[in-house]
Amino acid sequence: MSRYHELKFRAVTAFQRRIGNPVTTRLPAQVLLETTGRRSGLPRRTPVGGRRTGETFWLVSEYGEKAQYIRNIQADPRVRVRIRGRWHTGTAHLVPEDDPRARLKTLPRLNSAAVRAVGTNLLTVRVDLDGAAPGVTEP
Repeated sequence: MSRYHELKFRAVTAFQRRIGNPVTTRLPAQVLLETTGRRSGLPRRTPVGGRRTGETFWLVSEYGEKAQYIRNIQADPRVRVRIRGRWHTGTAHLVPEDDPRARLKTLPRLNSAAVRAVGTNLLTVRVDLDGAAPGVTEP
């Protein structure tokens, strides 16, 4: 990662951790991804932008495997997603072979624009919600 990208990562994550996430997690319409902390074992909630397609929820991580929630998924892929105020359990899968820029075109515009603007290492994540057929792939 270049020095510029490292500084950008630090600035954006500091803002998100201290200001953005505490505010947005309280908004009832905000989609939340709940992972299990890989060290603490405690639930960790992260505001995300994504879209449900059938029994699959898609999102794009702006910092790929450097994001804490991605590291938590790698340790334990069982997650919960709050969509429209309702919690859904599922299993998260990192999809590095997916084109994250193309995926962002299928997700909510405002969040996708923010992810493109600040992201340095985009990574697609697919969450198979309980009751979904495994291996569902949507464009």
